Amino acid sequence: TVSSNLAVALARQGRRVGLLDADIHGPSQPRMMGVSKRPSSPDGKTINPVMAHGVAMMSLGLMLRDNEAVIWRGPMLMGALQQLLTQVAWGDLDVLIIDLPPGTGDVQLSLCQSTQLTGAIVVSTPQDVALLDARKALDMFNKMKTPVLGLIENMSSYICPNCGHEAHLFGHGGVADEAKRLDLPFLGELPLALEVRVAGDSGTPIAAGDGPTAQAYARLAARLVAGGLA
Repeated sequence: TVSSNLAVALARQGRRVGLLDADIHGPSQPRMMGVSKRPSSPDGKTINPVMAHGVAMMSLGLMLRDNEAVIWRGPMLMGALQQLLTQVAWGDLDVLIIDLPPGTGDVQLSLCQSTQLTGAIVVSTPQDVALLDARKALDMFNKMKTPVLGLIENMSSYICPNCGHEAHLFGHGGVADEAKRLDLPFLGELPLALEVRVAGDSGTPIAAGDGPTAQAYARLAARLVAGGLA
């Protein structure tokens, strides 16, 4: 959700953006970006990315049948990832956002070892259980000598649509505290909002529209641009 909306928000701020779905086992970006057509290959060697909401995007999910599982071990995963990185005609991009699968496995290790990454953005909800996993990701990037560009607190707050009361269902401020403790940039908070889920399921990311949630992603994109990271 954060990857697709951040990509759209950056595109709306004039950046040339690519979005690579590196979650090979669970590719969800085609649904979230509203894309279903199979990518074209003019010469049988390179693949043209699909354009959606001003973003050039590519996912293995565009080459699979609906509900078809990817049952691959590490070497096949790495081969697919390298193809998506090097055989897609990305063109002249300002930024390529790579949506990673959960954990600290083969895909993350391969990217850190074989690709010149500008850095990683770590997304977590505020509660302690989620931060346990976020800390493992931070430790992995540190060990792989990959800079961490910043942390984002997702599902930071919930505004009741009936009464306007603000609730913190998963706690609040845990990611900002973690960023301060590690002396890393805190890039911002994103709300828990029904319209984010509805927009993602419908294929039009919330960042493509207007309103408070779209503005939250716009502020996040603006911070990356201002910091020279996008």
